[in-house]
Amino acid sequence: MELSMSSRIPIQDVQFKATEDIIDMEQREAVKAIRAFLRGKTAYDVLPVSFRLLVLDTSLLVRKSLNILIQNGIVSAPLWNSKTSKFAGLLTSQDYINVIQYYYQNPEKMDKIDLFTLDGLRDVERAIGLQPLESISVHPFKRLYDACLKMVASKGRRIPLIDYDEENKREIVLSVLTQYRILKFVAQNCKETRMLRKPLKDLNIGVYSNLATATMDTPVIDVIHLLASRGVSSIPILDNDGVLQNIYESIDVLTLIKGGIYNDLQLTVGEALMRRSDEFEGVYTCTDQDRLDTIMDTIRRSRLHRLIIVDNDGKLQGIVTLGDILQYLLSGDDTEDETVTTSGNGSKEGANDVGDST
Repeated sequence: MELSMSSRIPIQDVQFKATEDIIDMEQREAVKAIRAFLRGKTAYDVLPVSFRLLVLDTSLLVRKSLNILIQNGIVSAPLWNSKTSKFAGLLTSQDYINVIQYYYQNPEKMDKIDLFTLDGLRDVERAIGLQPLESISVHPFKRLYDACLKMVASKGRRIPLIDYDEENKREIVLSVLTQYRILKFVAQNCKETRMLRKPLKDLNIGVYSNLATATMDTPVIDVIHLLASRGVSSIPILDNDGVLQNIYESIDVLTLIKGGIYNDLQLTVGEALMRRSDEFEGVYTCTDQDRLDTIMDTIRRSRLHRLIIVDNDGKLQGIVTLGDILQYLLSGDDTEDETVTTSGNGSKEGANDVGDST
């Protein structure tokens, strides 16, 4: 029986539905292929042919450690306890923010800040009410997939590779993997990333509400409190109309306290950004209509650590971090693989996180 004109489905709607089904199918196949790729590689495979690695002893003064990081253009480093001959965690920009928080709460102890050593960082976390993070690590010959699972489950942005010397009975810090390096490795070596054609709005990744923001007139110390209380690595800077102007990152704090000078924390964000390093890569933005294949291609070509989602007027809509993307690739679009549980976001690089803020 022939359908009446009023009940026929328009041809263009049928074609659109068919195209949509193909995109969904390719997206699922791409995610499965990327997971298979991660299972077929070890954490060691991501490492460059040659690299440098700075490991800091926990007896080092915090002030000196900061100067070392800045002089070498890195924002994190593995810690080593020479007394126990064991890996002692990672030093990151968050540790310096915790120290600032500690002395802000205990101003009478500010005169002793230059005597503070790295082995007291865990005590600082407890003193300001934070639960010290577990010092996670992974063996370099473990599956890259397992390293990613462990990183996402811990909400960490990087994971050290720790080997063990059977002859000398001691740990060996081999390198540190970051979310950026892993995703870039995937983008460079897994052609299926070109099949990730669904837009961000359909992937349910990122944060779109209750975002912490600031303005150019906000005091830096207030932004530091936001970074600490929200557990994030950057704060979007908006104008009075909600239009994105810039971002303030946790690594920007390092520049201000370089040399042990903490008075500059009373500067406004606008004044502080004038002192930002010339090596700042800029703010990467997108809309919720941008596709994941385009984002992965950007990761392949550029160093980025998050995407700020804006509307057509440049107003803030949300934030997608590399952690969000990594978690999606591990757990999105099907339920056949291991469950990812969070506890609550060709080119060769150096071993430490040179300019890596996340």
